[in-house]
Amino acid sequence: MFDYKLVEALAMVSREGSFDKAAKALYITQSAVSQRVKLLEESMGQVLIARTTPPRMTVAGRKLLKHYLQVKRLEDDLTEEIGNPATGGFASLAVGINADSLAIWVLEAIHPFLLEEQVLMEIRVEDQEQTHRLLKDGEVIGCISSQEHPMQGCQIEYLGHMTYRMFAAPGFVAQWFPDGFTVENVCKAPALIFDRKDDLHHKYLHQVLGEVPTTLPAHYLPSVEKYCDFITLGHAYGMLPDQQSTPLLHTNQIVDLSPDSHISVKLYWHCWRLKSRLLEKFTQQLTSRAKTLLRCSG
Repeated sequence: MFDYKLVEALAMVSREGSFDKAAKALYITQSAVSQRVKLLEESMGQVLIARTTPPRMTVAGRKLLKHYLQVKRLEDDLTEEIGNPATGGFASLAVGINADSLAIWVLEAIHPFLLEEQVLMEIRVEDQEQTHRLLKDGEVIGCISSQEHPMQGCQIEYLGHMTYRMFAAPGFVAQWFPDGFTVENVCKAPALIFDRKDDLHHKYLHQVLGEVPTTLPAHYLPSVEKYCDFITLGHAYGMLPDQQSTPLLHTNQIVDLSPDSHISVKLYWHCWRLKSRLLEKFTQQLTSRAKTLLRCSG
């Protein structure tokens, strides 16, 4: 049987990103954290975390972390069920969410849940094609992802889709796209991409132009709100979801560069298949509201 005091130290190093920060979170010394991790590795007979900067979990470490988080979720549910007055604190849920969903609709979807439950959310933000990795590695208990196939031991439910189109401010269009959205103009005009993991822009270019130019000048701005501002201020052209772009179109602040083209990103909720009241309630709240907020058609 695992010594969960040792496993907790490993989990905290992974969560905090360093032994020093893990020590502060656990209210113990850094040497004590290191000793606990070392004892755990000795009992397991293998290295669980590489001493890099930041520390990196090994395959065995990720599997152990996943097990720990599942057990902790069940323990929290049991504590709530038997009404242990000694705890008096909050349960916790770690979930992975893509930035656009978090900025646009997720908070509205889970608002009733947060009002009703004593829970602290740890929200990990990644691209919708990357959040699945957080679930696979055991760093979150559920995630919103564009992956349509469930992992072993997980359940999946379709949430709906977000539709993206390519936009620029009117002045930017006049300067950089005077004769339309062409390969030649795309090679010269500064684009805006969320981050280097985001390939939505490239997918759109390939769909509309049939190719992605080797020369593609681009800004990178990983902020949903400032990303939109960057476009409306006329600094670049980029992809926006309908939920953000519709009011801007109505006030003529932006122009659709290819009105007949768009990319729809299907979103799915993945979570561990656990008998957890809190996880089941969160899942029900998120999925039911998402299908309204995202105008899911089936």
